[in-house]
Amino acid sequence: MTTTLGTKSIKSIFGKLLGITNGDDGHLVVESGTICVDNGTATATSGAATLNRAAGKITSESLSTAAAGVYTLTITNSKIAATDIVHVSVTLGTATTGVPTIATVAAAAGSLVIKVQNIAASAALNGTIVVAFTSFKA
Repeated sequence: MTTTLGTKSIKSIFGKLLGITNGDDGHLVVESGTICVDNGTATATSGAATLNRAAGKITSESLSTAAAGVYTLTITNSKIAATDIVHVSVTLGTATTGVPTIATVAAAAGSLVIKVQNIAASAALNGTIVVAFTSFKA
C-alpha cells in the first residue's frame, strides 16, 4: 500500500504508518514507536576498529590509561562524511576503575577519531571501555 504524507508517498506494511507524520515545518515526526538505525558492533585492536554502519558500539582492547591520560580510538567507517553530526558516549566495559569521558570527536570522510580521557583523580582504567556512536547526515 502507498500512502501520501505531505508531498511524499510512503509505502507501508498492512496499511499502517507506524505513527509517522509530516510536521508543520516539513520535518518527519515520530508520534509513537521507534526508528531503528543501521547499527553494529566491533572490537578495537591497538586503538583502531572498522565498522561500516551509521551507528554502533566499539569495545576497546584492555586499557591501562592513567588518570588524566587519553586513549585515541580511530574508527574506519565508509558511511561517515566530514560534515556528519556524530554523537558519542562512553561507558566502562570490563574496567572497574577510572572515569572515561569523551574529550573530542573528529569526523572525516570515511573515519572517526575519538579521544577518550580518563578524568579520575588517581585511578587508571583497568580493562575495556565501550564507545557508542550515532551519525546523522548534516
